[in-house]
Amino acid sequence: MSRIGRLPIDIPSGVQVELNGSKVRVKGPKGELQRQFSGLIGIEMENDQLNISRKSENAEERALHGTTRAVLANMIHGVSKGFEVILEVEGVGYRAEMEGTKLSLFVGYSHPIKIDPPSGVSFETDAKTRQIKVLGFDKELVGQIAANIRKVRPPEPYHGKGLRYLGERVRRKAGKAGKGAK
Repeated sequence: MSRIGRLPIDIPSGVQVELNGSKVRVKGPKGELQRQFSGLIGIEMENDQLNISRKSENAEERALHGTTRAVLANMIHGVSKGFEVILEVEGVGYRAEMEGTKLSLFVGYSHPIKIDPPSGVSFETDAKTRQIKVLGFDKELVGQIAANIRKVRPPEPYHGKGLRYLGERVRRKAGKAGKGAK
């Protein structure tokens, strides 16, 4: 049995979960998410807990067991507490600013890159620490938006300039070591 899939998911107070067959709708203080899961996996609610089960030891069902539990746990965590991804801006003259709800990136191009947040996602910038926070209640969407922002100017290996995740290590290259030496 899946180690992750067999764990029950606690439903915190203020979060409502509706089960309709394999369709799950989760509503909380941060927002509302719904998702259709595979019919091979059973989802039951009892005593403010969700239990995920599978009917057989089929390889496809075993693969879906832990994944279904993890996605449901992320949905419940997202609507109750939310998710955030932090990006760092590294480089001379590189910066990020907010223009209303839009994010403007000044990262070495001839023009600023403006990014509109989709519904359910918001941005915060801190000029002092040169960080961009991507906030939202849908983990998948928050991660994708953060990846799209990083893709504007990924960190380059020679000077390390660019946009990177908080704590991301960039492998640096030496560059031209033998310049002028004969």
